[in-house]
Amino acid sequence: MKSAKSFSTFVLLALVLTFAGCATVGKDFATHNVDQIEIGETTRADIQDMFGEPWRTGIEDGERTWTYGKYRWSAFGEAETTDLVVRFNQDGTVSSYVYNTTE
Repeated sequence: MKSAKSFSTFVLLALVLTFAGCATVGKDFATHNVDQIEIGETTRADIQDMFGEPWRTGIEDGERTWTYGKYRWSAFGEAETTDLVVRFNQDGTVSSYVYNTTE
């Protein structure tokens, strides 16, 4: 009985250490569509069709921004990050975008 309790404690401790060493924020998005974005042409509706709902939204220098991203950190390895920030003109077309990845 003591052996089973010790094993259970070991398994629980191993799980806690594994999950404590990793963190993921954001969600996956279709990175293969990034090269289809055209400044002044692609609309908010187009971006939503290509990438889905943004993970975050905001305003930068008066322009609406949508952010798509997935960020994974690990205490036992390298961080894996991918993000796309899209800025929109007043008419709803893309004014600029930035895509970054560690892959």
